[in-house]
Amino acid sequence: MIDEKLYLVLMGLPARGKSTLAIRLQESLRKSRIPTKIFNNGNLRRKNLPANDTFSADFYHPENKAARLLRNKFALANIKMARSYLAGSGQVAILDAANVTRTRRKMIEENLSNHPVLFIECLNDDEEILSLMIEAKTKLPEFSRLARKKAQEEFLKRIKNYQMVYTPLKDERNYFRLDSLQNRLFEEKLTDKIPLHLLIKDILVTDVVKNLFLIRHAQTRFNVIDRIGGDSTLTAKGIMQAKALGRFFQNLEISYIFTSNKKRTIQTARAIAERQKYCKVISLKEFDEINGGICEGLTYKDIEKNMPEVFSARAANKYHYAYPQGESYAMMKPRIGAGLKKAFFLNRHAENIMIVGHQAVNRMILSHFLFRRDDDVPYIYIPQDQFYHIVSTQNKKLFELKPYA
Repeated sequence: MIDEKLYLVLMGLPARGKSTLAIRLQESLRKSRIPTKIFNNGNLRRKNLPANDTFSADFYHPENKAARLLRNKFALANIKMARSYLAGSGQVAILDAANVTRTRRKMIEENLSNHPVLFIECLNDDEEILSLMIEAKTKLPEFSRLARKKAQEEFLKRIKNYQMVYTPLKDERNYFRLDSLQNRLFEEKLTDKIPLHLLIKDILVTDVVKNLFLIRHAQTRFNVIDRIGGDSTLTAKGIMQAKALGRFFQNLEISYIFTSNKKRTIQTARAIAERQKYCKVISLKEFDEINGGICEGLTYKDIEKNMPEVFSARAANKYHYAYPQGESYAMMKPRIGAGLKKAFFLNRHAENIMIVGHQAVNRMILSHFLFRRDDDVPYIYIPQDQFYHIVSTQNKKLFELKPYA
């Protein structure tokens, strides 16, 4: 008979998404009526030690024996609580900590030998994401006495101290090695019969979106005269639309608004962010509008009149046709996917995700969630006076187009 109880042990360098993954696992397992609890070493440490004892990178230096003993003490305390939890009504205990050494992981295996242990290694080396994650981490209370730059320097030193002793998963009996940004498994090893491993695997590789608000930028000068591409600013009507969006969403907590690098999306996003208590606007090049190449800034009538071969070729195959020196919808797909992964990674703690994009970009984002034939994607309706609300979890799918004024 397969043991139905399980220890899930996360590992990886700081700012690689371990705690956000732990929360996602707990929420998904609980929705499947599987009693699950997280045991986080960092939270236990912060609860029992003064902040000025733990913000310094020296506390995590492998040669700091006193600090190492303290960290082991908290690890053992959580191990004991996890064991007690599974001795009762609990079914899955999630141990959330760096656990970067084989010594620490061996200690876990020896103390939790009564049920199967499955390790999950979180890997992510995207510099842009790491920078944003470190910025978020250094807003924690333990760094409150430090200037932002100094706090970020200390956190980077902390990561380097962990890197000095980092040993990837290899000798453990059961593990998944996960690209935590792309939700992709690099490697798996299952020596024992692991309960729930197929469900856990599905959770690891699935994009979970509780509430995605997908908005097209407000009206621009180029929209009025039907010019494509460019970097136009908002019209007076567009500014009013952006302010209306801000009022509509002011009672929802939005931590990040993702935009392209274009002025029109940033202007729209800032009008929304102004009515939020704390909201950061993040511009991602992955969400830039389709590149019109030599047709940038032209009207469709200009293209039809002066480049009829371009106009007719694109009309015949709008999804695959690339503007000369530009790109097609098909060419956008990988970068849009990469942008979504970044947005989802940074928002895993948040209930609400917002993207302010462009017509073609938003069509590609919608096609990520909706089954549409490629040929139909360029015709998805993307209005400027409404937005899409998307929910996509293992238990619920919702797509609705809603007005904001």
